[in-house]
Amino acid sequence: MVKEVMTLREASQYLGISPDTLYKYLSEDKSLQGTAFKLGNRWRFKKDLLDRWMEKKSEKTVVDPRPRRLSKSTIKA
Repeated sequence: MVKEVMTLREASQYLGISPDTLYKYLSEDKSLQGTAFKLGNRWRFKKDLLDRWMEKKSEKTVVDPRPRRLSKSTIKA
């Protein structure tokens, strides 16, 4: 069972990344900071906000699943 509020370690396990990577993302990505808050000097993450953050990130990185065909214009002799 996943808690509604997670520690940095729990959130990193939930996302499938290392705690160091999550901490790096946290320092670089303002939208990820909106999913977390500090309790004392420790980060806590709200699961529902983390899920929304992942959805937004995955929408931006959707790849066209259709295979691309090479045309004569893309092949250089």
